[in-house]
Amino acid sequence: MKAYVFPGQGAQFVGMGKDLYDNNPLAKELFEKANKVLGFRITDLMFEGTDDDLKQTKVTQPAIFLHSVILAKTLGEDFNPNMVAGHSLGEFSALTAAGALSFEDGLSLVYKRALAMQKACEAAPSTMAAVLALPDEKVEEICASIEGEVVVPANYNCPGQIVISGTNAGIDTACEKLLAAGAKRALKLKVGGAFHSPLMEPARAELAEAIKNTTINAPVCPVYQNVNAKAETDPEAIKANLVAQLTAPVRWTQTVENMIADGADHFIELGPGAVLQGLIKKVNKNVRTEGQS
Repeated sequence: MKAYVFPGQGAQFVGMGKDLYDNNPLAKELFEKANKVLGFRITDLMFEGTDDDLKQTKVTQPAIFLHSVILAKTLGEDFNPNMVAGHSLGEFSALTAAGALSFEDGLSLVYKRALAMQKACEAAPSTMAAVLALPDEKVEEICASIEGEVVVPANYNCPGQIVISGTNAGIDTACEKLLAAGAKRALKLKVGGAFHSPLMEPARAELAEAIKNTTINAPVCPVYQNVNAKAETDPEAIKANLVAQLTAPVRWTQTVENMIADGADHFIELGPGAVLQGLIKKVNKNVRTEGQS
């Protein structure tokens, strides 16, 4: 069974989507429509901007969404998923590709999400760190032991790789404790703030209103959502999970395990980079993976 997966923030690169724009009339039409919806030429930043331009959350998120969704749209009838999932931001790409969100609504929500997250980051300086080679339970235990600071697991990426999220002081303390407990690495990431943590509550509240007012349809196939790693097709459940996603961890390991348990044996990553293919192989090396970017 075919599972299509969609990457999240961090997969961007200068030049992303340019081949599509130059060589596919439908892609060009959709990119130009996106420029109008957003009110600025995001294509200029994607194709010819700087790394710093693309690192701004308000640019990164719609850029990755557009690359991923437009790839799916240009596949036409060849895009025939049995199931879909996306990592963090990628969940919006997955829902749009699977018909739960219109192209315009998906893009508008992603842009609102990006702006709300950027605002939350500026209000509470915070960060994230990647932790390698410690059991999930040990990472959870150490995060919970840090008093007076916010520190939580944010991304369960694959066995032996968790990203934690929290205040700057909390993450510094956690990294020291995690290394002392035997982590191979506990490395702070160059991100705008503590995504998928309680520090994103202002953004969650802002996005909840936008999601409530957006039409979500039943997707053409089950969408495995980050919050509970379970397959969803009910629009109201999808909405609730999307709202919860901003302050809850991304359960990617469990998502991939559940997709495989439900019959997925061929994963296709649509969008920039190949990060998800690598993570999927670490969950189960026997499944087939490929990518289109």
